[in-house]
Amino acid sequence: MEEILRQALLYDFYGELLTGHQKRVYEDVVLNDCSFSEVAENLGISRQGVHDMIKRCNRLLAGYEEKLHLVEKFVSLRRQVGEIRKIAGQQAGSPAMKEIEEISTTILEEL
Repeated sequence: MEEILRQALLYDFYGELLTGHQKRVYEDVVLNDCSFSEVAENLGISRQGVHDMIKRCNRLLAGYEEKLHLVEKFVSLRRQVGEIRKIAGQQAGSPAMKEIEEISTTILEEL
């Protein structure tokens, strides 16, 4: 499950950098959970071609992440804001803590 989440995050951040054909194949296999055979039949390409395309896309997306670190930063920021929210919730009672909790909730929703 963790690998699927990683692939989905990489695609969310860098998917627009793939070609239209790459995006369609990647979405069908990774996001829509279609088999290589189904995608190959629908697109009129070989099963091996689908497999190679997924590997190539995974390499491309991972390469973008190695250079830009956007997913890493997103996950870190989300974790840190979650910690702020947790601490504010533990210190509930004061108006300032309530405001911090509300702001952190808004940030998490926007991420």
